[in-house]
Amino acid sequence: MAAEGKVTGQSQEQFLLLAKAARGAALASLIHQVLEAPGIYVFGELLDMPAVRELADSEFSPVFRLLTIFAYGTYADYLAEAANLPPLTEAQKNKLRHLSVVTLAAKIKVVALFSPKFSFHLDYLMLVTVMFPQCIPYSVLLEQLQLKNVRQLEDLVIEAVYADVLRGSLDQRNQRLEVDYSIGRDIRREELSTITRTLQEWCQGCEVVLSGIEEQVSRANQHKEQQLALKQQIESEVANLKKTIKVTTAAAAAATSQDPEQHLTELREPAPGTNQRQASKKTSKAKGLRGSAKIWSKSN
Repeated sequence: MAAEGKVTGQSQEQFLLLAKAARGAALASLIHQVLEAPGIYVFGELLDMPAVRELADSEFSPVFRLLTIFAYGTYADYLAEAANLPPLTEAQKNKLRHLSVVTLAAKIKVVALFSPKFSFHLDYLMLVTVMFPQCIPYSVLLEQLQLKNVRQLEDLVIEAVYADVLRGSLDQRNQRLEVDYSIGRDIRREELSTITRTLQEWCQGCEVVLSGIEEQVSRANQHKEQQLALKQQIESEVANLKKTIKVTTAAAAAATSQDPEQHLTELREPAPGTNQRQASKKTSKAKGLRGSAKIWSKSN
């Protein structure tokens, strides 16, 4: 694709150089060659040339109008004025149909982005672009491109994909074309204000999203600071409690003239007489059981 794009760029430059020196019929013939040349889908530079603009007021005005349709219009626009325009070759028809698919995909994308059901936010834009590619029904394409059957339509789309005009997939089950990417077309000067407004709305949407992110970050930092303060408070209370226990133990040991550590050991261990009493209780209980056993055997 990169090599193909390089060759296309070189051929376009060659046509532009030839157009600078051409006039009249020679220039009109050169324009027909440009419209038929494979890989050339942008015509703005050619339209801006003074010699080409002079054709609009000459006998070759239909050629200039045809170039304008290739730059900004669609195949349906050509059919509407076909009686006043030069006939198209098969290669020119397919190229104009490719450009028409690009225009349809762009219109569907704009309708989705600026739907009144949704506010213009960056997350919604990403959702539409990534999760929901531009889907064009086969019925619309067949009507706009004036093709007889689905086979011709799919062949045209495959040709456009190989020409790197668009990228997508053919959904034969749902009878639609899913466009993931398409080239940009030439822009009219009067459309610059619309583009500027769209970019401003894009910037506003980005600022809204950025503001929301900053707010979430601020809340997260506040929560983190609160948790750290609570942790420090708990650790401080635990340290104070340990100190209090240690001081209390030391005071109690001092009152009995004992070492604090020995005092703590005595508190943990039971008194010496306790074990002896428990052992004597177990011995007496065992004797009682043996005595009862002897009495039972005598009675028998």
